[in-house]
Amino acid sequence: MAAVAYVEDIVLVDRCLTGEEAAARELFRKHRARVHACLYRVLGANRDMDDLLQDAFIQVFQSLKGWRAEASLATWIDRVAVRVAYRYLSQRKNAPPTLELVDDVVAPGPSGARRASAREGVRRLYAALDALPPAARLAFALHELEGRPMAEVASLTGATVTATKLRVWRARRALTAKAAADPVLRELLAEGVR
Repeated sequence: MAAVAYVEDIVLVDRCLTGEEAAARELFRKHRARVHACLYRVLGANRDMDDLLQDAFIQVFQSLKGWRAEASLATWIDRVAVRVAYRYLSQRKNAPPTLELVDDVVAPGPSGARRASAREGVRRLYAALDALPPAARLAFALHELEGRPMAEVASLTGATVTATKLRVWRARRALTAKAAADPVLRELLAEGVR
């Protein structure tokens, strides 16, 4: 099954490289949701999400000639999305913070107060993540929020597994320290952030 998907990826890329617009649309439709989910989990809700998604796919199409089929097309596109997120986080460190709306989080049970608390916990989580260095935030979000294995996170970020583990550990430590003084964040982390 993987061999069939591999061949399909090669054919799709070849069609894109010949300028076939239908192939470009197909590639976008096939990978859009996953790239959006990755960006969303790393960056949280923000007004730049559509621009970042567009930027990721512009980079994908501009560098498609460079895909050597050593990794799956999906993995290669994930690396592009991670680079876009990293660049965004690095550039944003110098900008003044802005408040963003957080999408509603579905919490078990009918309690509106519980949903509001979960939504506030997510907002505080992303505020705490904003204080982390970009590399640590990326590693933490990809491993803890997306559930990717350490080796995959290391590959996506271009780091060693040891460096990736250290970044995730430092991010956890910083979030735990922040949660010690913030009961809403502490409750969210106790329930699990995925």
